[in-house]
Amino acid sequence: MFRLSGQIWKNGKVIASCVSRQEGAKNRTKKVYTALEEICHHFDLPVPIWLPARIREFQTRSKTTFLSDSFMEEISFDALEIQVIEED
Repeated sequence: MFRLSGQIWKNGKVIASCVSRQEGAKNRTKKVYTALEEICHHFDLPVPIWLPARIREFQTRSKTTFLSDSFMEEISFDALEIQVIEED
């Protein structure tokens, strides 16, 4: 099973969190994109843009933080952090 955690941060505190579970024969990239879409749907957020710095960070740490520059719309929080918490 593949699990991706999503947390919304505001003023240095987690104000909301959820976990997406992905199963099946998808490759890791598809699992990450599908899980991120599910997390954004849960939080009623637009899906953020993967800027090059976010891609590099996620590839090396399996974790990244999307700031306001990653969203096309204005957001009411400081950051959306995602992290892989389990991989098959």
